[in-house]
Amino acid sequence: MVKLYNGGAYLINGNTLIEENDKDKIKAATGKDIDKEEARKGSIAYNILKAHNTSGNMDKLRLKFDAMASHDITFVGIIQTAKASGMEKFPLPYVLTNCHNSLCAVGGTINEDDHMFGLSAAKKYGGIYVPPHIAVIHQYMREAFAGCGKMILGSDSHTRYGALGTMAIGEGGGELVKQLLQDTYDVNRPEIIAIYLEGAPKAGVGPQDIALAIIGAVFKNGYVKNKIMEFVGPGIASMTTDYRNGVDVMTTETTCLSSVWETDEDTKKFLSVHGRVGDYKQLKPADVTYYDGLVYVDLSTIKPMIALPFHPSNVYEIDTLNENLEDLLHEVEVEAIKIGGEAGKGLKLVDKIENGKLRVSQGIIAGCAGGTYSNVMEAAHILKGHSTGFDEFNLNVYPSSQPVFIETTRNGAVADLMESGAVVKTAFCGPCFGAGDTPANNGLSIRHTTRNFPNREGSKPGSGQMSAVALMDARSVAATARNKGILTPATEYADDYVVPEYHYDDTIYKNRVYNGFGNAHEESDLVYGPNIKDWPEMTALTDNILLKVCSKILDDVTTTDELIPSGETSSYRSNPLGLAEFTLSRRDPEYVGRSKKVDVIEKARRSGADILKDNAELADVFDKIKTIEGFSNIIANDTEIGSMIYAKKPGDGSAREQAASCQRVIGGLANIAKEYATKRYRSNVMNWGMLPFLLDAEPDFEVGDYIFVPNIKSHLRGDMSKIPAYIIGNDIKEISLNIAEMTDAEKSIVEAGSLINYNKSKIK
Repeated sequence: MVKLYNGGAYLINGNTLIEENDKDKIKAATGKDIDKEEARKGSIAYNILKAHNTSGNMDKLRLKFDAMASHDITFVGIIQTAKASGMEKFPLPYVLTNCHNSLCAVGGTINEDDHMFGLSAAKKYGGIYVPPHIAVIHQYMREAFAGCGKMILGSDSHTRYGALGTMAIGEGGGELVKQLLQDTYDVNRPEIIAIYLEGAPKAGVGPQDIALAIIGAVFKNGYVKNKIMEFVGPGIASMTTDYRNGVDVMTTETTCLSSVWETDEDTKKFLSVHGRVGDYKQLKPADVTYYDGLVYVDLSTIKPMIALPFHPSNVYEIDTLNENLEDLLHEVEVEAIKIGGEAGKGLKLVDKIENGKLRVSQGIIAGCAGGTYSNVMEAAHILKGHSTGFDEFNLNVYPSSQPVFIETTRNGAVADLMESGAVVKTAFCGPCFGAGDTPANNGLSIRHTTRNFPNREGSKPGSGQMSAVALMDARSVAATARNKGILTPATEYADDYVVPEYHYDDTIYKNRVYNGFGNAHEESDLVYGPNIKDWPEMTALTDNILLKVCSKILDDVTTTDELIPSGETSSYRSNPLGLAEFTLSRRDPEYVGRSKKVDVIEKARRSGADILKDNAELADVFDKIKTIEGFSNIIANDTEIGSMIYAKKPGDGSAREQAASCQRVIGGLANIAKEYATKRYRSNVMNWGMLPFLLDAEPDFEVGDYIFVPNIKSHLRGDMSKIPAYIIGNDIKEISLNIAEMTDAEKSIVEAGSLINYNKSKIK
């Protein structure tokens, strides 16, 4: 059972919950009147934030982190940006892993060029470089860096180490650049939501099941959006820290800002096993702690879960799915048509029902969520002595690091998996984002990975290929494999198995990881491949701007995977203009062409050319603008012109900054939304010099219309709650835009045209 409290709650002595309005119970439990604001200070999260805040004001946080991490889809752009901004060395430990772009392009070395750039950067600036296939980013950080009371910033949305007492945040590259320049991460103090755990998981129930149950309860209602989830309660003790890690990493899918857990002797044991017992300290809430909300979870009631395509919140108990297969699978088929158009019609899930059971075509256990030691061991135990079969179904297992791989090899688990027919591979995040193990057309893959957004498995609707992913726990993936592809909850094979003690061997890290922190060789050169390109020039904001509507998306949520696809685009992550060609390619293939036409006009304006000459459409637009009171003398060449995307709720998903930068480098100047799905995407928009407009009303404009926003710089520095704008179509219609709170630095970044421009101006 997962229950959400309606309002705040007090936690007394770590085990008594009282709703905030029940003052009599609070006084009876504590013997005194309680001050809510003082009680807020009792949370673990509050005290970690306080220790890392440099502003002196706990309502307006300016945070500095203890360490950072990036992978090879993001670190090239971050380092290029920081270099252009004047960085001379890494001022804090910065880990560069190579777990996303691990596979080199056939016939070329595009990805390996990025890796060599990363190694050269680690040498030049004093970084830590983890070569391909050695560890996925978050497992390495758990093993080597996370510790009680720390804060870590990563350029990957699943940067979560809360089970080790670390508050970790996944953000776009711009926020990491700020830390490299010794600036701060600025955010209003977030609300803190208690996740109170009671009871113990049943045999056969794994961390993904717990996580999916919570995600299903909180995602759609935004209960924890941009807040901190603090895990407390007696149920924590029923799980090992390795198991807790598997729950914690999935908190990203709730859209929370960060997470943190109470720590205990098992946390200490985990850190001790990894040679870092000094990073342990007990973290627990004060005797009286106030939380802004509360999620109550009875672990004993959680059953094996499945998140059907196309979102981790599309959650059902596997038993419930099996009882309602035809109805629930038909709903997914309908959604597939909405997402994939003609290609979506090819996804036939109902046809996979055999004798009342669901047949799937593939199983994957991988990455920071699935490839942990205990998950691999549990899967191997379920499959030992059994066969995955010789038909369509196949199982692939990726231990999350070489130390995990070594241990599961030594204790026989890898042999048990391989004997069953499973294929065991090296540490790689590809199955999480569509760069590995793509199922056949019309295939259904079950995965213990992090996401099942559209095309996360690598299908290409634009080319007529459509497949889908459902998320499950490694235990139930293995149970399904044992049943040769017939969907099966792990509880059917559960017994009293106990995962053997883990023995950590970091020899591979000592032999292969380059650790140069504190030893920068500033005289050495960066190594560039031909696909690594600098960021193009971006324009400073003008007083008046003109936006052309280049895409209008009315879906309830627009993910970062739709804004810029993952998977096959990874080879272009270090080439801003090359990557930008894929912007919205799976959602609105005409967008790039429309935006680039606008960009040609803006470039001509900057060069001093007469932009109205030979452009009858634009001349007509400015003629109409001149009829608006106060703008009869507007000069077209003094007005910045850019493209705009409207989406109801953009930005759910990845932290990667390219979801915004790809818009910017081909002419993007603003987004208009009803709301932004995550703080990190909105931050990316601002760091790339685009305006994060909000529109409360329904959008009364179409693709091809123009929107004139006058005096925007004055509004940025004044009242952002009501910004007059004008739709210039067949006629002129006034609308009211607004922008949510921005820091002074964010305003300056947008005015400068990008974080790079802003930092360059500071150097001057």
